[in-house]
Amino acid sequence: MDLFDFNNNEETAKPLAERMRANNLNEFIGQKHIVSEHSLLRRAIATDKLGSCIFWGPPGCGKTTLANIIALTTNGEFIKLNAVNSGVADVKHAVDTARDNLKLYGKRTYLMLDECHRFNKTQSDSLLPAIDIGTYLVQT
Repeated sequence: MDLFDFNNNEETAKPLAERMRANNLNEFIGQKHIVSEHSLLRRAIATDKLGSCIFWGPPGCGKTTLANIIALTTNGEFIKLNAVNSGVADVKHAVDTARDNLKLYGKRTYLMLDECHRFNKTQSDSLLPAIDIGTYLVQT
């Protein structure tokens, strides 16, 4: 930590959309059909029983925001990767982290893989064993 850490420059440099992003389901606007008060997804998040999910839709519909809310709401570890600049080594590191969290702390790990369609077959295949045995849950 240094003197400039107290200026809060990183927070004010974030784009407006990032600073205004919803932090809980009550602030989340839109997608009522999946996040309404009695929806299956909302109950799964509230009881921390969420399984692997794929959020699909056009840009700006709330996929990343919803994944962030899940990370803030559940007691699990949250790892973010972007397929544009991540590779097999990053996936392996995430798997190791998830395995350690599960063994040592009993915490589930959520992997938020943005732009997953950009992964090639080898990169995609590196995810499968950990998903199959439940080492981590994936949100893409």
